[in-house]
Amino acid sequence: MGSETVSVVTGDGTVGKALSVLDQVASVGRPIRMRELLETSEFPKPTLYRFLQTLTNQGMLSYNPEHQTYAPGLRLVRLAHSAWSQATLAPIARPHVEALASSLREAVHLAQIDNGQVIFIDKRQASTQFATLAQAGKVAPAYCTGVGKAILAFLPDEERDQALRQQAFLKYTDATHASAETLMSELDTIRAEGIAFDREEHEAGIISIAAPILTPSHRVVGSISIATATNRHTLEELYKFQPALLEAAQKIGAEAQSWQSPSLP
Repeated sequence: MGSETVSVVTGDGTVGKALSVLDQVASVGRPIRMRELLETSEFPKPTLYRFLQTLTNQGMLSYNPEHQTYAPGLRLVRLAHSAWSQATLAPIARPHVEALASSLREAVHLAQIDNGQVIFIDKRQASTQFATLAQAGKVAPAYCTGVGKAILAFLPDEERDQALRQQAFLKYTDATHASAETLMSELDTIRAEGIAFDREEHEAGIISIAAPILTPSHRVVGSISIATATNRHTLEELYKFQPALLEAAQKIGAEAQSWQSPSLP
């Protein structure tokens, strides 16, 4: 995923603006120089430099003087690990994700939703015959991923409507939804059937079958998917994974009953 223009957080003052710079550096996926950050930053050079210095002094970023690049710092790594263990389903779901990937020899993705995007919080890929873009820590649009649509379909109406307003509806492939209207029709079907599909909507050549993770009180806390390549399986063949997928989702949901998912903003 490439870097995108960072929007200035106007309601949270200096802290919000500094965090937007931190997001910008972290989203690139590699060490980055200040001049590259300036190309997509809404801050002028002196302001951006000041935030970079503050974040570096606080250990949230690290600076390599030889290459003159910034990267996430060790303090951020410690915070990320703490968040992973306390604020995500990953520790609860890990045994079930591993068992599913091992038994099916396909990629298994675990995701949650935040600000209309899905965050992949775990991934297990038992086969090396293909690769997907999804990696733990990566984000993707909810409207064109199996895991995203599985969550959207089971959100309470108000939360779902808010999430839909946050979708850009960019066309990644010919199969990508271009509007909320077409997506809503599919969400009704997903809610009725209990499963969702990614029909090469986000990544050409990659398809998936996904299920929501519901607690016994029917609260959706995430989703799980089995992803594969079109040269390995057809969409119709994904149905054979449905029983194992739903069983894993049910087990994770049962264990997550007392877990408090982060609230939507």
